[in-house]
Amino acid sequence: MTSSDEPYLSAAGSPVQSLGGAPAQAPATVATAAAAGTSPVFAAPRPRSQTLLVLGIVGISLLAIVLLVVGVFFILSLGPVAFAISGIMALVPLAIVLLGVNWIDRWEPEPRGILVFAFLWGAGMAVVLTLIVGSTVDTVLATITGSDTVSDFLGAVVEAPLVEETGKGLGVLIIFFAARKHFDSPIDGIVYAAWVAGGFAFSENILYFGSQLLESGTVDGAVIGTFITRGIMSPFAHVMFTACTGIALGIAARRVGVLGAIGLFIIGLIPAMALHALWNGALFFVDSFFGYYAVVQFPLFIGGILIITYLRRQESKLTFQRLSEYAAVGWFSPGEVTSLATGTGRRQARAWARTLGLGSVMKKYTRDATRLAFTRQRLVTGRAAAGAEADEEALLVAIVAERATLQAALQQRL
Repeated sequence: MTSSDEPYLSAAGSPVQSLGGAPAQAPATVATAAAAGTSPVFAAPRPRSQTLLVLGIVGISLLAIVLLVVGVFFILSLGPVAFAISGIMALVPLAIVLLGVNWIDRWEPEPRGILVFAFLWGAGMAVVLTLIVGSTVDTVLATITGSDTVSDFLGAVVEAPLVEETGKGLGVLIIFFAARKHFDSPIDGIVYAAWVAGGFAFSENILYFGSQLLESGTVDGAVIGTFITRGIMSPFAHVMFTACTGIALGIAARRVGVLGAIGLFIIGLIPAMALHALWNGALFFVDSFFGYYAVVQFPLFIGGILIITYLRRQESKLTFQRLSEYAAVGWFSPGEVTSLATGTGRRQARAWARTLGLGSVMKKYTRDATRLAFTRQRLVTGRAAAGAEADEEALLVAIVAERATLQAALQQRL
Protein backbone atom coordinates (compact mmCIF):
# COMPACT_ATOMS: atom_id res chain seq x y z
CA MET A 1 0.00 0.00 0.00
CA THR A 2 1.38 3.43 -0.89
CA SER A 3 1.22 6.86 0.64
CA SER A 4 -1.54 7.83 -1.79
CA ASP A 5 -3.81 5.37 0.05
CA GLU A 6 -2.73 6.34 3.57
CA PRO A 7 -1.10 9.80 3.57
CA TYR A 8 1.82 10.13 5.95
CA LEU A 9 1.28 13.80 6.75
CA SER A 10 -1.71 15.11 8.64
CA ALA A 11 -3.91 17.82 7.20
CA ALA A 12 -1.65 20.38 8.86
CA GLY A 13 1.34 18.99 6.98
CA SER A 14 2.96 17.36 9.98
CA PRO A 15 2.39 14.29 12.16
CA VAL A 16 2.49 16.56 15.21
CA GLN A 17 -0.76 18.24 16.06
CA SER A 18 0.64 20.92 18.36
CA LEU A 19 3.61 21.69 20.54
CA GLY A 20 3.33 19.37 23.49
CA GLY A 21 0.21 17.69 22.15
CA ALA A 22 -0.10 13.98 21.48
CA PRO A 23 1.44 12.63 18.26
CA ALA A 24 -1.02 12.31 15.40
CA GLN A 25 -2.74 8.97 14.91
CA ALA A 26 -0.61 6.65 12.82
CA PRO A 27 -2.02 5.68 9.41
CA ALA A 28 -3.90 2.39 9.60
CA THR A 29 -1.23 0.63 7.56
CA VAL A 30 1.47 1.73 9.99
CA ALA A 31 -0.52 0.57 13.00
CA THR A 32 -1.09 -2.74 11.25
CA ALA A 33 2.61 -3.04 10.46
CA ALA A 34 3.55 -2.32 14.05
CA ALA A 35 1.29 -5.12 15.25
CA ALA A 36 1.43 -7.65 12.39
CA GLY A 37 4.58 -7.14 10.35
CA THR A 38 3.74 -5.25 7.16
CA SER A 39 4.72 -1.79 6.10
CA PRO A 40 3.52 0.81 3.57
CA VAL A 41 5.73 3.03 1.45
CA PHE A 42 5.69 6.67 2.43
CA ALA A 43 6.41 9.85 0.62
CA ALA A 44 9.77 11.44 1.38
CA PRO A 45 9.83 13.74 4.41
CA ARG A 46 10.45 17.43 4.10
CA PRO A 47 14.15 18.24 3.56
CA ARG A 48 15.99 19.33 6.67
CA SER A 49 18.27 22.31 6.97
CA GLN A 50 21.92 21.79 6.07
CA THR A 51 23.08 24.74 8.16
CA LEU A 52 24.53 22.57 10.92
CA LEU A 53 26.45 20.48 8.38
CA VAL A 54 27.99 23.58 6.81
CA LEU A 55 28.87 25.05 10.20
CA GLY A 56 30.38 21.74 11.24
CA ILE A 57 32.60 21.49 8.17
CA VAL A 58 33.81 25.07 8.58
CA GLY A 59 34.36 24.67 12.32
CA ILE A 60 36.20 21.35 12.04
CA SER A 61 38.41 22.72 9.26
CA LEU A 62 39.40 25.79 11.27
CA LEU A 63 40.05 23.78 14.42
CA ALA A 64 42.14 21.27 12.47
CA ILE A 65 44.37 24.16 11.39
CA VAL A 66 44.62 25.33 15.00
CA LEU A 67 45.58 21.83 16.13
CA LEU A 68 48.23 21.68 13.42
CA VAL A 69 49.71 24.92 14.75
CA VAL A 70 49.70 23.48 18.28
CA GLY A 71 51.48 20.37 16.99
CA VAL A 72 54.16 22.46 15.33
CA PHE A 73 54.64 24.44 18.54
CA PHE A 74 55.04 21.22 20.52
CA ILE A 75 57.60 19.86 18.06
CA LEU A 76 59.62 23.06 18.24
CA SER A 77 59.40 23.09 22.05
CA LEU A 78 60.10 19.41 22.74
CA GLY A 79 61.92 18.26 19.65
CA PRO A 80 60.60 15.66 17.22
CA VAL A 81 61.82 12.62 19.20
CA ALA A 82 60.39 13.68 22.56
CA PHE A 83 57.18 14.80 20.83
CA ALA A 84 56.76 11.43 19.15
CA ILE A 85 57.42 9.42 22.32
CA SER A 86 55.21 11.60 24.51
CA GLY A 87 52.49 11.57 21.85
CA ILE A 88 52.43 7.77 21.87
CA MET A 89 52.30 7.77 25.67
CA ALA A 90 49.44 10.30 25.65
CA LEU A 91 47.38 7.98 23.45
CA VAL A 92 46.98 5.55 26.36
CA PRO A 93 44.97 7.84 28.71
CA LEU A 94 43.11 9.19 25.67
CA ALA A 95 42.01 5.66 24.76
CA ILE A 96 40.87 5.05 28.34
CA VAL A 97 38.82 8.25 28.30
CA LEU A 98 37.20 7.56 24.93
CA LEU A 99 36.26 4.03 25.96
CA GLY A 100 34.61 5.43 29.07
CA VAL A 101 32.78 8.10 27.10
CA ASN A 102 31.58 5.49 24.61
CA TRP A 103 29.99 3.62 27.54
CA ILE A 104 28.26 6.82 28.68
CA ASP A 105 27.06 7.62 25.16
CA ARG A 106 25.58 4.21 24.29
CA TRP A 107 21.94 5.04 24.94
CA GLU A 108 21.61 7.92 22.48
CA PRO A 109 24.90 8.29 20.57
CA GLU A 110 25.81 11.83 19.58
CA PRO A 111 26.70 12.73 15.97
CA ARG A 112 30.32 11.92 15.17
CA GLY A 113 30.94 15.27 13.52
CA ILE A 114 30.07 17.15 16.70
CA LEU A 115 32.30 14.84 18.73
CA VAL A 116 35.20 15.52 16.34
CA PHE A 117 34.58 19.26 16.74
CA ALA A 118 34.60 18.84 20.53
CA PHE A 119 37.88 16.91 20.51
CA LEU A 120 39.58 19.40 18.19
CA TRP A 121 38.40 22.30 20.34
CA GLY A 122 39.89 20.73 23.43
CA ALA A 123 43.14 19.57 21.84
CA GLY A 124 43.68 22.75 19.87
CA MET A 125 41.73 25.91 20.65
CA ALA A 126 41.47 25.40 24.42
CA VAL A 127 45.21 24.73 24.54
CA VAL A 128 45.95 27.90 22.57
CA LEU A 129 43.76 29.97 24.88
CA THR A 130 45.45 28.42 27.91
CA LEU A 131 48.95 29.02 26.60
CA ILE A 132 48.26 32.65 25.66
CA VAL A 133 46.23 33.70 28.69
CA GLY A 134 48.02 31.40 31.13
CA SER A 135 51.50 32.63 30.25
CA THR A 136 50.35 36.23 30.69
CA VAL A 137 48.78 35.49 34.07
CA ASP A 138 51.87 33.54 35.18
CA THR A 139 54.07 36.55 34.39
CA VAL A 140 51.78 38.87 36.34
CA LEU A 141 51.66 36.51 39.33
CA ALA A 142 55.44 36.17 39.40
CA THR A 143 55.84 39.95 39.30
CA ILE A 144 53.26 40.61 42.00
CA THR A 145 54.27 37.88 44.45
CA GLY A 146 58.02 37.96 43.91
CA SER A 147 58.12 34.33 45.02
CA ASP A 148 58.30 31.27 42.77
CA THR A 149 56.60 29.11 45.42
CA VAL A 150 53.66 31.47 45.87
CA SER A 151 53.28 32.09 42.15
CA ASP A 152 53.39 28.33 41.47
CA PHE A 153 50.68 27.75 44.04
CA LEU A 154 48.45 30.51 42.69
CA GLY A 155 49.08 29.32 39.17
CA ALA A 156 47.95 25.80 40.02
CA VAL A 157 45.01 26.70 42.27
CA VAL A 158 43.74 29.93 40.70
CA GLU A 159 45.08 30.52 37.21
CA ALA A 160 44.87 26.97 35.82
CA PRO A 161 41.29 26.29 36.94
CA LEU A 162 40.04 29.70 35.77
CA VAL A 163 41.75 29.69 32.39
CA GLU A 164 41.54 26.00 31.48
CA GLU A 165 37.94 25.44 32.56
CA THR A 166 36.80 28.58 30.77
CA GLY A 167 38.66 27.55 27.62
CA LYS A 168 37.21 24.04 27.65
CA GLY A 169 33.75 25.22 28.71
CA LEU A 170 33.52 27.65 25.80
CA GLY A 171 33.76 24.70 23.43
CA VAL A 172 30.79 23.01 25.11
CA LEU A 173 28.87 26.30 25.04
CA ILE A 174 29.48 26.69 21.29
CA ILE A 175 28.16 23.18 20.70
CA PHE A 176 25.12 24.01 22.83
CA PHE A 177 24.15 26.96 20.63
CA ALA A 178 25.34 25.68 17.25
CA ALA A 179 23.95 22.13 17.60
CA ARG A 180 21.06 22.73 19.98
CA LYS A 181 18.94 19.99 18.41
CA HIS A 182 21.55 17.42 19.47
CA PHE A 183 21.96 18.82 22.99
CA ASP A 184 19.04 17.30 24.86
CA SER A 185 20.11 16.33 28.37
CA PRO A 186 22.81 16.38 31.07
CA ILE A 187 24.21 13.14 29.60
CA ASP A 188 24.71 14.91 26.27
CA GLY A 189 26.49 17.69 28.15
CA ILE A 190 28.77 15.16 29.86
CA VAL A 191 29.59 13.48 26.54
CA TYR A 192 30.49 16.72 24.76
CA ALA A 193 32.41 17.96 27.78
CA ALA A 194 34.30 14.66 27.96
CA TRP A 195 35.39 14.87 24.33
CA VAL A 196 36.55 18.46 24.83
CA ALA A 197 38.34 17.57 28.06
CA GLY A 198 39.81 14.40 26.54
CA GLY A 199 41.31 16.42 23.72
CA PHE A 200 42.71 19.00 26.12
CA ALA A 201 44.21 16.33 28.39
CA PHE A 202 45.77 14.63 25.36
CA SER A 203 47.67 17.78 24.37
CA GLU A 204 48.51 18.63 27.98
CA ASN A 205 49.87 15.13 28.57
CA ILE A 206 52.16 15.46 25.57
CA LEU A 207 53.65 18.55 27.19
CA TYR A 208 53.97 16.93 30.63
CA PHE A 209 55.44 13.67 29.33
CA GLY A 210 57.70 15.46 26.87
CA SER A 211 58.98 17.96 29.44
CA GLN A 212 59.80 15.17 31.89
CA LEU A 213 61.49 13.21 29.12
CA LEU A 214 63.69 16.19 28.22
CA GLU A 215 64.56 16.73 31.88
CA SER A 216 65.45 13.06 32.39
CA GLY A 217 67.14 12.60 29.04
CA THR A 218 65.66 9.12 28.68
CA VAL A 219 62.62 7.06 29.63
CA ASP A 220 63.53 6.56 33.29
CA GLY A 221 61.61 6.11 36.53
CA ALA A 222 60.58 9.76 36.64
CA VAL A 223 59.04 9.59 33.17
CA ILE A 224 57.27 6.33 33.97
CA GLY A 225 56.05 7.77 37.28
CA THR A 226 54.58 10.79 35.50
CA PHE A 227 52.92 8.49 32.99
CA ILE A 228 51.39 6.31 35.72
CA THR A 229 50.08 9.18 37.85
CA ARG A 230 48.64 11.19 34.93
CA GLY A 231 47.92 8.55 32.33
CA ILE A 232 46.83 5.51 34.34
CA MET A 233 45.67 6.68 37.77
CA SER A 234 43.88 9.91 36.78
CA PRO A 235 42.99 9.94 33.06
CA PHE A 236 39.48 11.23 33.84
CA ALA A 237 40.55 14.27 35.87
CA HIS A 238 39.81 16.89 33.22
CA VAL A 239 36.67 15.01 32.20
CA MET A 240 35.28 15.23 35.73
CA PHE A 241 36.01 18.95 35.94
CA THR A 242 34.46 19.96 32.63
CA ALA A 243 31.54 17.55 33.07
CA CYS A 244 30.18 19.98 35.68
CA THR A 245 29.84 22.60 32.94
CA GLY A 246 28.33 20.03 30.58
CA ILE A 247 25.72 18.96 33.13
CA ALA A 248 24.72 22.58 33.72
CA LEU A 249 24.22 23.14 29.98
CA GLY A 250 22.34 19.84 29.74
CA ILE A 251 19.91 21.15 32.34
CA ALA A 252 19.68 24.42 30.41
CA ALA A 253 18.75 22.51 27.24
CA ARG A 254 15.50 21.37 28.86
CA ARG A 255 14.54 24.33 30.97
CA VAL A 256 15.72 27.80 29.90
CA GLY A 257 16.36 30.14 26.99
CA VAL A 258 19.53 31.83 25.76
CA LEU A 259 20.16 34.07 28.77
CA GLY A 260 19.32 31.27 31.17
CA ALA A 261 21.75 28.98 29.36
CA ILE A 262 24.55 31.51 29.70
CA GLY A 263 23.70 31.88 33.38
CA LEU A 264 23.78 28.12 33.95
CA PHE A 265 27.02 27.92 31.98
CA ILE A 266 28.62 30.35 34.43
CA ILE A 267 27.14 28.43 37.36
CA GLY A 268 28.51 25.18 35.93
CA LEU A 269 31.99 26.68 35.69
CA ILE A 270 32.06 27.22 39.46
CA PRO A 271 32.17 23.53 40.53
CA ALA A 272 34.39 22.75 37.53
CA MET A 273 36.93 25.31 38.70
CA ALA A 274 36.54 24.31 42.35
CA LEU A 275 37.24 20.63 41.63
CA HIS A 276 40.19 21.60 39.45
CA ALA A 277 41.58 23.82 42.20
CA LEU A 278 41.12 21.06 44.79
CA TRP A 279 42.82 18.53 42.52
CA ASN A 280 45.83 20.79 41.91
CA GLY A 281 46.08 22.47 45.28
CA ALA A 282 45.90 19.46 47.57
CA LEU A 283 49.25 18.18 46.35
CA PHE A 284 50.92 21.24 47.87
CA PHE A 285 49.81 20.05 51.31
CA VAL A 286 49.78 16.25 51.01
CA ASP A 287 53.04 14.32 51.17
CA SER A 288 51.72 11.08 49.70
CA PHE A 289 50.13 11.22 46.27
CA PHE A 290 48.78 7.69 46.67
CA GLY A 291 47.18 8.59 50.01
CA TYR A 292 45.56 11.64 48.42
CA TYR A 293 44.42 9.49 45.50
CA ALA A 294 42.71 7.03 47.83
CA VAL A 295 41.07 9.69 50.00
CA VAL A 296 40.06 12.30 47.39
CA GLN A 297 40.54 11.35 43.76
CA PHE A 298 39.14 7.83 43.80
CA PRO A 299 35.97 8.81 45.74
CA LEU A 300 35.40 11.65 43.26
CA PHE A 301 35.67 9.17 40.40
CA ILE A 302 33.18 6.78 42.05
CA GLY A 303 30.82 9.69 42.70
CA GLY A 304 31.00 10.62 39.03
CA ILE A 305 30.10 7.08 37.98
CA LEU A 306 27.07 7.08 40.31
CA ILE A 307 25.85 10.40 38.89
CA ILE A 308 26.23 9.15 35.32
CA THR A 309 24.43 5.90 36.12
CA TYR A 310 21.51 7.84 37.57
CA LEU A 311 21.33 10.19 34.56
CA ARG A 312 21.41 7.27 32.14
CA ARG A 313 18.46 5.69 33.93
CA GLN A 314 16.58 8.96 33.57
CA GLU A 315 17.25 8.86 29.82
CA SER A 316 15.84 5.34 29.68
CA LYS A 317 12.69 6.43 31.50
CA LEU A 318 12.24 9.42 29.20
CA THR A 319 12.65 7.20 26.13
CA PHE A 320 10.03 4.76 27.41
CA GLN A 321 7.61 7.56 28.24
CA ARG A 322 7.88 9.29 24.86
CA LEU A 323 7.78 6.11 22.76
CA SER A 324 4.75 4.99 24.74
CA GLU A 325 2.98 8.12 23.48
CA TYR A 326 3.64 6.98 19.91
CA ALA A 327 2.52 3.46 20.78
CA ALA A 328 -0.76 4.82 22.10
CA VAL A 329 -1.61 6.14 18.61
CA GLY A 330 -0.34 3.18 16.62
CA TRP A 331 3.25 3.93 15.62
CA PHE A 332 4.68 1.16 17.83
CA SER A 333 3.37 -1.89 19.57
CA PRO A 334 3.82 -2.09 23.38
CA GLY A 335 6.32 -4.90 22.85
CA GLU A 336 8.40 -2.72 20.58
CA VAL A 337 8.56 0.01 23.20
CA THR A 338 9.90 -2.46 25.73
CA SER A 339 12.51 -3.68 23.22
CA LEU A 340 13.57 -0.15 22.31
CA ALA A 341 13.43 1.67 25.64
CA THR A 342 14.85 -0.76 28.20
CA GLY A 343 18.36 -2.11 28.52
CA THR A 344 17.21 -5.72 28.75
CA GLY A 345 14.87 -5.31 25.81
CA ARG A 346 17.60 -3.80 23.65
CA ARG A 347 20.02 -6.60 24.39
CA GLN A 348 17.44 -9.25 23.56
CA ALA A 349 16.35 -7.45 20.38
CA ARG A 350 19.90 -7.08 19.11
CA ALA A 351 20.70 -10.71 19.89
CA TRP A 352 17.61 -11.75 17.94
CA ALA A 353 18.52 -9.48 15.00
CA ARG A 354 22.04 -10.89 14.86
CA THR A 355 20.59 -14.38 14.30
CA LEU A 356 19.01 -12.94 11.13
CA GLY A 357 22.20 -11.18 10.07
CA LEU A 358 20.51 -7.82 10.69
CA GLY A 359 22.34 -6.59 13.76
CA SER A 360 23.24 -3.30 12.06
CA VAL A 361 19.61 -2.70 11.05
CA MET A 362 18.40 -3.30 14.61
CA LYS A 363 21.11 -0.99 15.93
CA LYS A 364 19.94 1.78 13.58
CA TYR A 365 16.29 1.04 14.41
CA THR A 366 17.03 1.41 18.12
CA ARG A 367 19.08 4.55 17.60
CA ASP A 368 16.41 6.22 15.44
CA ALA A 369 13.66 5.30 17.91
CA THR A 370 15.68 6.82 20.75
CA ARG A 371 16.28 9.97 18.73
CA LEU A 372 12.56 10.08 18.01
CA ALA A 373 11.87 10.01 21.75
CA PHE A 374 14.25 12.91 22.36
CA THR A 375 12.86 14.78 19.36
CA ARG A 376 9.43 14.36 20.93
CA GLN A 377 10.85 15.78 24.14
CA ARG A 378 11.95 18.88 22.22
CA LEU A 379 8.41 19.28 20.91
CA VAL A 380 6.84 18.79 24.33
CA THR A 381 9.17 21.36 25.91
CA GLY A 382 8.57 23.95 23.18
CA ARG A 383 11.87 23.59 21.32
CA ALA A 384 10.33 22.97 17.88
CA ALA A 385 12.40 25.85 16.53
CA ALA A 386 15.39 23.48 16.70
CA GLY A 387 13.97 21.57 13.70
CA ALA A 388 12.04 19.03 15.74
CA GLU A 389 9.04 18.69 13.43
CA ALA A 390 11.09 17.93 10.32
CA ASP A 391 13.28 15.57 12.34
CA GLU A 392 10.21 13.74 13.64
CA GLU A 393 8.92 13.17 10.12
CA ALA A 394 12.26 11.85 8.89
CA LEU A 395 12.70 9.56 11.87
CA LEU A 396 9.21 8.09 11.57
CA VAL A 397 9.83 7.32 7.89
CA ALA A 398 13.17 5.71 8.72
CA ILE A 399 11.72 3.67 11.60
CA VAL A 400 8.93 2.27 9.47
CA ALA A 401 11.43 1.26 6.76
CA GLU A 402 13.74 -0.38 9.30
CA ARG A 403 10.83 -2.27 10.85
CA ALA A 404 9.87 -3.50 7.38
CA THR A 405 13.39 -4.83 6.78
CA LEU A 406 13.41 -6.68 10.08
CA GLN A 407 9.95 -8.12 9.63
CA ALA A 408 10.62 -9.20 6.05
CA ALA A 409 13.70 -11.09 7.20
CA LEU A 410 11.64 -12.76 9.92
CA GLN A 411 8.96 -13.80 7.42
CA GLN A 412 11.61 -15.45 5.25
CA ARG A 413 12.79 -17.49 8.23
CA LEU A 414 9.29 -18.75 9.05
